[in-house]
Amino acid sequence: MNDLFSRGGAKGGAEAAYTAKDIEVLEGLEPVRRRPGMYIGGTDEGALHHLVAEILDNAMDEAVGGHATFIELSLGKDDWVTVRDNGRGIPVDPHPKFKDKSALEVILTTLHSGGKFGGKAYATSGGLHGVGASVVNALAETMEIEVARDRTLYTMGFSKGKPTTKLVNKGAVNNRRGTEVRFRPDRTIFKDGHFRPARLFRMARSKAYLFRGVEIRWRCNPSLIGKDDTTPAEAVLHFPGGLADFLGAATEGREQLTPRHFEGETAMEGGGKVEWAVTWLISGEGFLNAYCNTVPTPLGGTHEQGFRAALLKGLRAYGEMVGNRRAAQVTGEDLMGGAAAMLSAFIREPQFQGQTKDKLTTPEAARWVENAIRDRFDHWLTGDPETAANLLAFAISRADERLARREQATTARKTATRKLRLPGKLADCSREERDGSELFIVEGDSAGGSAKQARSRENQAVLPLRGKILNVASASADKLKANQELKDLIEALGCGTGSQFSLERLRYGRIIIMTDADVDGAHIAALLMTFFWRELPELVRRGHVFLARPPLYRLSGAGRTVYAQDDAALEPARKQFKAGTKIEVSRFKGLGEMPPATLRETTMDPKRRTLLRVTTPPEQFARTQDIVEALMGRKPELRFAFIQENAARMDAEAVDV
Repeated sequence: MNDLFSRGGAKGGAEAAYTAKDIEVLEGLEPVRRRPGMYIGGTDEGALHHLVAEILDNAMDEAVGGHATFIELSLGKDDWVTVRDNGRGIPVDPHPKFKDKSALEVILTTLHSGGKFGGKAYATSGGLHGVGASVVNALAETMEIEVARDRTLYTMGFSKGKPTTKLVNKGAVNNRRGTEVRFRPDRTIFKDGHFRPARLFRMARSKAYLFRGVEIRWRCNPSLIGKDDTTPAEAVLHFPGGLADFLGAATEGREQLTPRHFEGETAMEGGGKVEWAVTWLISGEGFLNAYCNTVPTPLGGTHEQGFRAALLKGLRAYGEMVGNRRAAQVTGEDLMGGAAAMLSAFIREPQFQGQTKDKLTTPEAARWVENAIRDRFDHWLTGDPETAANLLAFAISRADERLARREQATTARKTATRKLRLPGKLADCSREERDGSELFIVEGDSAGGSAKQARSRENQAVLPLRGKILNVASASADKLKANQELKDLIEALGCGTGSQFSLERLRYGRIIIMTDADVDGAHIAALLMTFFWRELPELVRRGHVFLARPPLYRLSGAGRTVYAQDDAALEPARKQFKAGTKIEVSRFKGLGEMPPATLRETTMDPKRRTLLRVTTPPEQFARTQDIVEALMGRKPELRFAFIQENAARMDAEAVDV
């Protein structure tokens, strides 16, 4: 292996020099500018709006801590954003460790600096890594700070993470306090997309709902609001009812099983508090929007687990108390599938998954939230027997439907054996015949949820898998047998593997791998294709395996929408619009964020989609086997040799296999 990495790489076979001079050290905020995706998830429009969220969260922390009563959020021309609060103001005195710099400059120019580590300045906060404000500064073309503190106004300017002025004392101010941050993103980094008034307004409104003690004042330059956009140019957002008001607005006009919402707020052990509001809808899909320290957690996390556990255990206990034994068969999905819920937890020193904080991972939060809510839910149920009886009957009926679907799926399909077991995450189709039926394999519950809503229930089934599956080309037989995701896939297909394989038992005519249109999605697709080639080669030979082609970009302008498959297709897509058309370009982060209607239109509707058949001519079987072994097998030296041999033409075109 040492020889492997010491040979080649330089023209003519000469050994490439590799010395201490090649070791680059990035200082200050340069790592953020080089790799913004590590800190804000990318450079698309979603990441752009995350900049505002970071600054707004800092102001919210002042409000939640009881130091600020109002926040102003303003959007001006040329993507200028201003966030102002009447809190304590960022400290401006010399920092004890960096005596030649003020605390303000340290906070804005140094990663992992801030007042949220020790818990003295903030009991609970949305920031915990001390990178938010400095990351925004690093990615801003210009940032201007004003701090009113101790009846004195201070100002300082920055550009691309570096100071452009010193801290300036502007003199006395008697009627002002707090921090004002005004910035504009760096267009050399955020090349596409602009701040959207509607998106920023929704962000501000959700923050006001999440903390009933704050007033958020919204302003937007009227020229930025489109003709069909209902976003107000000015608004004062203040909701004394908190999450109850939030839930009422979100479910307005929808018929509800529980007109009296289960809502409340209470302190938790470990410090902090939890607030919730939940109702159950008679029809349609429900939702659960969870937050921690006013930061949205779209992937849920431990606080959501505790919430679900409190409701499920409470309903089961109520069923046992009234003598209904069928309550024991209710699962969390049965109960929460029709729920519309808001959950907001305030926790000391929370742990999140990544800097974008999409998921709360604090282990103790599940127990804290469950204990805080469980007794309140028990009292709510026993205090309103009629509502409790309706909710119990609703959950049991959903459980009955789930069990009936499972029973039907295991016995009624003509192409399956009588003993077939289907994985619980599979959303099966109703067609009994194999011909014309399709199984979409998607990565993750979020993408699975979008696909289930976008599919045709008559002939399209959806199976979500969790994360990147096992690489079967390098895994042992024991690992393969123990892998639950592959077990689920094999059970859904129904045809068995190895000596147990029977094409007659295959349950679907088409097996469609549908992954995100990015590098990670391509990796997952490669792992799945390796699985089919190694474990179910007959399905590949017979042409049953396909790749879906979801778009990476959506282009909108002049009432028209065009989709681009990838970066290479982006420019040709632009040319489909008339010259002079203002084109809005959106990059899909993944299938889970794609609206179901868009996913159906672009990727799942047979009349409009494009599928790639995964196959290989008989005369190429041996070569394909060699390539799969080289790229996915256990010998890294084969991968290295393949890359060396094909690197030149891989830059220009895909290798033909």
